Amino acid sequence: MNELVTRVADAVGIDPALAEKAMGMMLGFLQREAADGPVARMIEAIPGATDLVAKYNGEGEGGGGLMGSLMGALGGGGGVMGLGQQLMGEGLGMGEIGGLAKQTLTIARQYAGDEVVDEVVNSVPGLSQFV
Repeated sequence: MNELVTRVADAVGIDPALAEKAMGMMLGFLQREAADGPVARMIEAIPGATDLVAKYNGEGEGGGGLMGSLMGALGGGGGVMGLGQQLMGEGLGMGEIGGLAKQTLTIARQYAGDEVVDEVVNSVPGLSQFV
C-alpha cells in the first residue's frame, strides 16, 4: 500500500502520512455508505486497503466541533458532505479532496475494475458529482 499512498500523495501534492489517513477515511466512508457487495470486492482488491480501513475507519467521525457533534447525534456523518468536512478538518482543501478522491478511485479501478467501482460510486447518494 505504501507505493499506492506515495503515488496518490505525489499526484495530489500532499504529505504521504496525510494521504494515507485521508485514503483510509475515504475507503472507510465507502465501506459504511456504499452497497455491501461491490464495496467489499473493491476494498479487498486494492493491496493494503483493508488495513487502511481498519486503521482509519471512523477517524474524525463525530468530529468538527458543535456541528460534528450535532451530526453525530442525528445518526450519521453527513454523507459525502460530512466526509468532506472531516477531510477539511485534517487540513485538506477542496481541490486536494477532489484530487484524492479521483486518484483513489483510479487505483480502485486498476485493481477492482470499472464495473465494481461504478457500482460503488452509484450506490452512494451524491458521490458521482464529486468524482
